[in-house]
Amino acid sequence: MLDDYQGAALAYADWSPLAGRVDVRVVREHFTDREKLVDAVADCEIVVVMRERTPFDADLLRRLPRLRLLVTTGMRNASIDLAAAAAAGVTVCGTASTSTAPMELTWALILGLARQLTVESRSMRDGGPWQSTVGQDLHGRTLGLLGLGKIGSRMARVGAAFGMEVVAWSEHLTAERAAAEGARLAGSKEDLLGRSDFVSVHLVLSERTRGLLGEAELRAMKPSAYLVNTSRAGIVDRAALLSALREGWIAGAGLDVFDTEPLPADDPLRSLPNVLATPHLGYVSETNYRTYYGEAVEDITAFLAGEPVRVLRAG
Repeated sequence: MLDDYQGAALAYADWSPLAGRVDVRVVREHFTDREKLVDAVADCEIVVVMRERTPFDADLLRRLPRLRLLVTTGMRNASIDLAAAAAAGVTVCGTASTSTAPMELTWALILGLARQLTVESRSMRDGGPWQSTVGQDLHGRTLGLLGLGKIGSRMARVGAAFGMEVVAWSEHLTAERAAAEGARLAGSKEDLLGRSDFVSVHLVLSERTRGLLGEAELRAMKPSAYLVNTSRAGIVDRAALLSALREGWIAGAGLDVFDTEPLPADDPLRSLPNVLATPHLGYVSETNYRTYYGEAVEDITAFLAGEPVRVLRAG
């Protein structure tokens, strides 16, 4: 099991059904060196990966000839080459997941930005000024949702509970679908960006959405607005985002996803004063971990019985 950062894998599932059948090895460190990764799992016939922390591309799969089963948490993992896995005779299985956890973290970021919690908490710890900022109200403000799927639709309902006006946009979203989730369809992406006080990204990363928010889009936002991205970093152009934060095109950003993870210690996103950043915690919750690792055990058990479940295939 790779990338078990918290040492949680064995604690959040009952692995006893595999006792005597599988030698379970947990790796907590993240391998940035491909050679070290290959050395660590070269003798493994089964590998469990946590989300997209370690990509399994065609080259890596070729270098692991003993691998027969690859289990990913969640039923979608863009960092696994499913076609290459099939060609190598590797079965790929997934697990269920909940959209509740990332939605809740998104609201934590929004609330943290609105009330300047990072600044005020740091001041409290360091003995600084007692109250140094004036927070924004959510009630009466506009929440712009880029994407209104499982997470976006939950965001819309919570936004309405806060008394926010909720507008949404995605390429194929209709007014009827938006209204059914308590949102209003924006006239365009630019219309949403220009009117929203908080813009939250809830789109799947694809060739169509990669770089969807670049310089022109970020400049279209209000200087007082905040951007929140708990989806995928590639949807927002990194260079444009850094310029927007440094030059004040927008007020700030709440970020849980990054182009390189773990984020390098010297990355400017770690130190910009108008960034509230978390280390990709969106899916990291007790419920998800129990589901992920519990169903990983089921996947392995079924595979050993010759009847794999929750199989993922290319296309």
